[in-house]
Amino acid sequence: MAVIMKKLVVVLFVFLGVLTLNAQETYTVNGESLILKLKVEGTLDLLMSTDDNSYRYFIRSTNATITELLNTRDDEGLFREEYKATLETATSGRSAADVRFTYPSISTYVEMYDESQDENFEALRSKWKVQKRLSIFAGVTNSPFVTNPENSKTPLFGAEFELSEDRDYPRHSGFLQVRHVLEDETDFQYSTTEISLGYRFRFINKKAFNIYADVKTVTVNFSNFEVDDTLDNAPIFAKESSTAFDVPFIFAIGADFKIADNGYLTLGFNQLFAVFLENQGNFPTDVTLGYRMKL
Repeated sequence: MAVIMKKLVVVLFVFLGVLTLNAQETYTVNGESLILKLKVEGTLDLLMSTDDNSYRYFIRSTNATITELLNTRDDEGLFREEYKATLETATSGRSAADVRFTYPSISTYVEMYDESQDENFEALRSKWKVQKRLSIFAGVTNSPFVTNPENSKTPLFGAEFELSEDRDYPRHSGFLQVRHVLEDETDFQYSTTEISLGYRFRFINKKAFNIYADVKTVTVNFSNFEVDDTLDNAPIFAKESSTAFDVPFIFAIGADFKIADNGYLTLGFNQLFAVFLENQGNFPTDVTLGYRMKL
């Protein structure tokens, strides 16, 4: 069974790697070669730079002219807000006085203009969008919150669905995770399927990598284990199962390393400690390696 699951994980890794090929294009703007992502497509297009954390925005008119939206500082450090005049010129005088230099504000302005020019244009209000990420992972664990006298380590695998603000480098996110811990038929006859809800904060958040801490706030475990029902000094082993609902606040740390336009290699050190669960005496060893992709 374990061999089959390992092969399945490898196949999923390859499949998801192919899916991460993202339709981005390279453009030349004022002699500068840039990789831009199309964020709003209509009479007036909005494009965004994906090269760094500076959030550079560009508009493209119907004649394919690309113009950068600028917000430089003067000698006194005040923002000049040149982007407002650029937007008003591109939209034949539509007021941009209230537009902030943020992706939700600029994209909403562009979408509202496109709506006014094309009755068939379907706006997707950026400030209401969420970013979705899917990940799969596998690893080993010693199930630190379960009695494990021999400190046995068993394989695990799982998947996770993550939601965050729709921006290039979101810091806050929530996730739904499902993971299954396999049993060791010789030393540790315990297995469990866990469904959990949690929160993640990326405290180091760069283009190439990020480092995060997360906490599982709610868990449901469907477990199978062996018990020793000793009778007349003779051990009698029996299989039992249980379902447990907890609010454990289990903490973990991890990192994502960008390896494709929309794909990340993930490394997790999980089940470090819990607020409402006791460690059963073993140092936490719960390590996972996975692949995370934007949907």
